[in-house]
Formats: sequence, structure tokens, C-alpha cells
Amino acid sequence: MIHNRFKYMTVFGLCALLTLGSCAGTDKEEVNPYDGRPVESIYNEAAALLDQKEYQKSAGIFEEVERQYPYSQWATRAELMAAYAYYEAGLYDDAILAVDRFMELHPGHQDIDYALYIKALTYYDQISDVARDQEMTERAMENLDLLIRRFPESGYARDARFKRDLTNDHLAGKEMEIGRYYLTRNHVNAAINRFRAVIQNYQTTTHVPEALHRLVESYLTLGLKEEALQVAAVLGYNYPGNAWYERTYNLLDDEQRARIIAERDWVDRTVDSLFKPN
Repeated sequence: MIHNRFKYMTVFGLCALLTLGSCAGTDKEEVNPYDGRPVESIYNEAAALLDQKEYQKSAGIFEEVERQYPYSQWATRAELMAAYAYYEAGLYDDAILAVDRFMELHPGHQDIDYALYIKALTYYDQISDVARDQEMTERAMENLDLLIRRFPESGYARDARFKRDLTNDHLAGKEMEIGRYYLTRNHVNAAINRFRAVIQNYQTTTHVPEALHRLVESYLTLGLKEEALQVAAVLGYNYPGNAWYERTYNLLDDEQRARIIAERDWVDRTVDSLFKPN
């Protein structure tokens, strides 16, 4: 048995060495089915697979266009379509690599805005819930901002603005979650910093009324009644019918409530007034 095994290994070793001999001759060289095919034919096959939602296969064949005809206009178009196909396939790293390569090779191309849009979407679609790390959220914001700044009139800029607002809301939600965590554990100053960050940096989001309410709650916890009253006045002025203002109003004592109602001009009630130096 040992002898037979040694004999097999010896024959195998000789076969590997004699690459032009009879052993190698039993294997046929693999033929690329796209060699020699017209570029339109390859591109159309990739496009058809894309329509059929065979995204990964489609991306591979779009890349074959570039391999077969690297200096053609079809190749340039196929590079971008491969990025889109990878995005649709959920292969986000591949999509980003394809977009970055396209922009590096064709920095002045008329479809750079579309390339940026695809890249922004790859990060946007990976945004996790607020309880998890927000790296993808931040990258989505960076790329959405870049598209909007560079191509404000692009057809993709409108959707980018909408998604940027949602991304902002997500980042604000993360700050609120951390702030509430600190507040429930009596780390009040740390909580105040988070709530102020939401009010200052995410003024257009849905989280601002709660952030103002939590700021009132935090100031009252520290015994800072004047600061709490100023924030309550800002909340009441800007969000008079909001449920968070009703909760804030219930936190105030009778004297504070009377001042808010009777002395409407006693303080600057804009949100920005909360960040003016005393």
C-alpha cells in the first residue's frame, strides 16, 4: 500500500513537471466565450441580465466589456453600469470600488453626478438603527453633501436632499439616544451636551422638540431654573402645540408658567438664542 502510494505520487510529480507532455495534454485550455464577440453584443447581454435582476452576473459581463474593448465608449458606459449592478446586488464594497475607479479614470465625465449618487446610495442603504455605530450614516451624509454641492441642479440632487434630511434625522436620533442614556444614569452635564448638539446641529429634524424638553428636564435636575425657563420659552414659542411642550409645561412651577404666559417678550425665543454667550 505504501509502495503504491509512492508510485502514484511519483507519476503525479513527473506529470506536473512535463507541462508539454502527455499528462498536460489531457486538459483543454479554457476558452473565454466573449473573445471576439462584438462589443454591442456583450453590452446588450449585460443589460438584459440587469433587466432580469441578475445583478451580479450583469456586473461581471459589464466588466467583460471593458476587458475586451478597454478604449471604447462602450467600456466607459459599462464601468458605470457595473457599479450600479453591484449596488443592486448588495455588493456594496464592489460598487464603491467600481465608482471610485470610474471617477478616477473619467473625472470630467457627464455622468459623474450619477456615479456620486450610486456611491451615496451604497452607504445610505447600509445605515443601521440608532443603537449601532453610525459610520455608514456619516459616510452617507458626506457623499450626499458632495453630490449636492457639486451638482446642485442635477436630477439626482433632489432625492439626495431628501435622503440627507433623513440621514440628519438618523444622526440626531443617535445623539438623543446617548443623551437619554446619560440622563437616566444621572450624568446630567454629559446629557446636556448631547441635547444641545441636537438643537444646534440638527435644527430641521424631528428630534428638536424632545431635545428642548430634555434640556429643560436636565436644567431643573441641576436646579438651574432660569436656564430651564429660557429653554421652555423657546420650546413653547417654536412648537406651541407639540406634545413635548405640554410635558415641559407640566414640569414648571406656577411662577415659571405665569412668566411664560404673561411676559411673552421677556426673552429672545429663537433657538439660536440658546447658544449666544451670556
